[in-house]
Amino acid sequence: MIDPARLTDPAAPALSAAQKARLIYEQARSEMSGRLWHAALGSGDARDPEPSRAVPALGESEPLGLDRLIAILAPDRPAAPDGAVVPQATPQVADPAGSPTQAMQDGPNARYAGMLDAAAERTGIPASALAAIVDAEAAKGAGGTWQPYSRNPRSSAAGLGQFLNRTWEGEAERAGTWLNGVAQARGWLDATGRVTDDSRAALLAMRYDPRASIEAVADYASGNVEALRKAGARIGEGTTEVAQAAYLGHHLGVGDARRFLAGGLSPDRARKLLGAQVGTAAAEKRIAHAGSAVAAHRDWLLSYVGRHVRPERFA
Repeated sequence: MIDPARLTDPAAPALSAAQKARLIYEQARSEMSGRLWHAALGSGDARDPEPSRAVPALGESEPLGLDRLIAILAPDRPAAPDGAVVPQATPQVADPAGSPTQAMQDGPNARYAGMLDAAAERTGIPASALAAIVDAEAAKGAGGTWQPYSRNPRSSAAGLGQFLNRTWEGEAERAGTWLNGVAQARGWLDATGRVTDDSRAALLAMRYDPRASIEAVADYASGNVEALRKAGARIGEGTTEVAQAAYLGHHLGVGDARRFLAGGLSPDRARKLLGAQVGTAAAEKRIAHAGSAVAAHRDWLLSYVGRHVRPERFA
């Protein structure tokens, strides 16, 4: 079994005994809570039986770039159902931390720049788009440093890309991905291309390897953007458009992302997803304000994407 303290990244720091114990505890707790969340929320994507990953709840600020995001990702669809309240977009504020180049190359996550560049060259997804997705997903330490050993206590999501167990296995089983190549080389797949039971723990531990996580983010982004385009979403070639569309697929799973962009999430599904993100009480307040669960969930998610998936910070 792979030791999470020493994965394939040679620069990965060794974990202390306390850190290892914490990691094991968080993994066990997350696996149990993930089952409870699955039972409560169900799934919008048959391939991934767990709910969408729970990103941090936002405050009650106005959405950023809602109309623009709708125009980019689903220009022929209304921003919300008839009668729903859609707050006006607010202007984007310049990043006070400095130029985008400084934010990546000289910032707290500069050690990942080479990994992002390599994944971008292989998949065609811009490095700054990949960095924006990771930045929106990864837990952060002091100064905004991405935490490769992070776990979500409410699901099985882990690592820089916060991949759920089944999604990670799916990427290992999907032909042509970086993770599929590793799984084949290490004998982790059976004759039908499925992950073997005795290899599952080692495969899932690879989520804590920054390089593996970044490569998987790139493959997943590429696959999601392609699937959304085939489903009719008009996604431009610009880095921001690609990053934000890819993030919707990463966050929701491609099935729910397709339905979200088409305005087709059911009210019950939208209510459950929103409650998973902001809590039941806060979700009900947002629903009352927006006029429907679908509009409230849409407002919240597009606000999060507009505020946090900003590749210009990492160009």
